[in-house]
Amino acid sequence: MVKDKPEISEFDSVDPAPPSDEKNISNLRSILVNEDEKMFQRMRALFALRGIGGKESVEALAAAFVSKSALLKHEIAYVMGQMQDKHAVPFLIDRLGDVNEDLMVRHEAAEALGAIGDRTALTILKEFVSDPEPVISESCEVALDLLEWVASNRLDYSSNLN
Repeated sequence: MVKDKPEISEFDSVDPAPPSDEKNISNLRSILVNEDEKMFQRMRALFALRGIGGKESVEALAAAFVSKSALLKHEIAYVMGQMQDKHAVPFLIDRLGDVNEDLMVRHEAAEALGAIGDRTALTILKEFVSDPEPVISESCEVALDLLEWVASNRLDYSSNLN
């Protein structure tokens, strides 16, 4: 028996859950922020919001940054980077700047800021490039280079990395 290959998203990634068929952003937000919901369903809501895109979806994603799950918050930061929506920048800056946040979340917030390429993130990335935690300082170093590259090229940089 041959298993079906995982579906590749429009973001050229194999996601840990397929996007929900739900299209109502408010309903998806409710699922995403519900700590009693199964993580698989929360992930489905997350990927559906990524697919819908726009300011309202970014705000719905950001609402779940209060979650107890570092895994979920990491994934939120990751998809915000994929979306490359400037509305995500202040939320990602907050996550990176919160020294009490899980390192995995802070690391992904830094990289997402780089992927978005909005120069308003330069100050915080420069601030944490000397963070005592190597995962944070190195992520900020990479993010600074990526931010400048994305901002100067405004191309689909992922296809030009080879």
